[in-house]
Amino acid sequence: MTPNVSQLLAFYTHLTPRDRAILTLLDEHRVLTADQIMRLHFTSYRTAQRRLLQLSQLRLLDRFRYARPTGGADPWLWVLGLYGARYMAGTLGRPMPTESSHRDQLLRLSAYANLAHQKETNEFGVRLARTAHHDPSVALVRWWSERTATARFLRIRPDAHGLWTADGRTVGWFLECDMGTESLPKLIAKLDAYQDLTNTIGVEYPVLFWLPSHVRESNLQNLLRARPPAIPVATATHDADPAGPVWLPTGRWERLPLSGLPSSHGHNTPGNPNWPAGESDLTHQGAAGHHRT
Repeated sequence: MTPNVSQLLAFYTHLTPRDRAILTLLDEHRVLTADQIMRLHFTSYRTAQRRLLQLSQLRLLDRFRYARPTGGADPWLWVLGLYGARYMAGTLGRPMPTESSHRDQLLRLSAYANLAHQKETNEFGVRLARTAHHDPSVALVRWWSERTATARFLRIRPDAHGLWTADGRTVGWFLECDMGTESLPKLIAKLDAYQDLTNTIGVEYPVLFWLPSHVRESNLQNLLRARPPAIPVATATHDADPAGPVWLPTGRWERLPLSGLPSSHGHNTPGNPNWPAGESDLTHQGAAGHHRT
């Protein structure tokens, strides 16, 4: 049953902090599996399923999935529903989506050719956020989607961007999530934009190439060693824990944790989002909070 406006407004008063965190997460990162949401916000898969279905019945969330060629179906993919999108628009001061515009956006997303890439990119942030939840000595203090990172940094288009605090350091990173569909020279050519960013505003974060296999990583490392980039670059594979000592910097043979990579937050300039209003701010725009039951 679809709630009317009065019912929906009444329900808003009963939204839990966890519900709001899930809505915020999906607003930023577009689509997540039930497993990804569960790892971030629940301790029981059954509880997660029940709450997600409740939010879906209220049109705060929506979901879709694909049939498998061999039979059965893939896991559900969760997105904002119409009222979830309107709730986030009201929270952030954006124009309210109409029912038709939201439907069109959902259809475009469900037909998105790079949906597997989107899910894998989000998996990177999910793993870091989960590590931070279980280890109070570390924190994912920023986790931006491609859309937000591109809007805030202007000159680059990373798949994701974040700030990771561990061992007394806050290290920025730009993610290039590789699915093995582009040539290695094309991957390396993306570094030119990051170099331009460093030259302009001084931000020099490691570019993390997250690769689908160790063979592809080895081949990329060989090309990078032949022409070492002027900015920090490190590689790891999709099966690795991104918070752990898995990152292989160009020109080195020892893998380092994310916190061990070089990082510079740049100059106090209008184009640097690390300096809003002329003051350094490395705590702003973090990942959604964790509320688990």
